[in-house]
Order: sequence, then structure tokens, then C-alpha cells
Amino acid sequence: MCIRDRNEAEELGYETVLLTDELCCEAREAGSMLASILKTYARSEKRCCFIAGGETVVHLTGTGKGGRNQELALAAAPGIAGIPNACVFSVGSDGTDGPTDAAGGYVDGSTMEYLKKQNIDVFTVLRQNDAYTALKATDGLIITGPTGTNVNDVAVALLDER
Repeated sequence: MCIRDRNEAEELGYETVLLTDELCCEAREAGSMLASILKTYARSEKRCCFIAGGETVVHLTGTGKGGRNQELALAAAPGIAGIPNACVFSVGSDGTDGPTDAAGGYVDGSTMEYLKKQNIDVFTVLRQNDAYTALKATDGLIITGPTGTNVNDVAVALLDER
């Protein structure tokens, strides 16, 4: 799955880096790491695509609604806040993420500002494992329905030209 995604990104003009196909850390850490990579490259004039495949984990600390892909995406939002040409999305190849109807989530450089306007604190949401609610408020849920396949989760960090 990652190789096909990589080729498609390159066809769209992105310099593409496959970071790993063995991602296996906390979802929040993966989201923060992807945001850090985008912050580093935001100073360049390049169109960049960073791909990480694997399966992250979530240690439940709250009673909210969501899944590991939604939590990964939402955790990237603070790190890319204000970067107008950056986004992160993460999806499960089977079309499901946790006990929700979403396959994953999407955030961009304006997500944090939008959440603040809605009086939603991203850090509280993450502590409550309630990424679904926050992403729904920002229209950041990725809903595909069941795909009939279960290969891997894939997280993508994109940086477009300014």
C-alpha cells in the first residue's frame, strides 16, 4: 500500500520519503513526530510527502470516542498550527478506526485555530481519548466505510508549496 501511495505522491510533484512501514509507537507520539518533521521542512520551498505505515497504540486515559488514527492526526494539530501549507492524515486500510464509523482523521495548519473558536481544547480532548468529537467539529473525520482489506494503517504528512 505504501509503495503505491508513494508513487502517486511523486506523480503529483511531491518529494516523497517513506519513513517506515513498521510504525509501532503511541499514536500521540507519532502525530507529534510527523508535525515536527513538517515544521523542519516548512522553511523550504519543497513539496514534501512523508509516509509512515504500521500500527500505533493508544493507552486509554479517558472515556471519549475515537481510534488510533484519529488520535494520531489530532496530536499533530498543535505542531503544525499556523503552517498554512501543512496537513497530516492517518487512516486504517480496513476503513475502521476504533469503535467509530471513521477510518481516520485529517488536520491542517488551521485546525487548532478552528478548535479554539469552538472552545475545544485539544490537550483535554486527547487526555479524554475523544479525538472523534474534535475531528467531527472540524470536518476532519475520514469516513470510507469497510474496505474488505486489512493491510496496515498509513499516516501521511504533506507540505505543499507556499
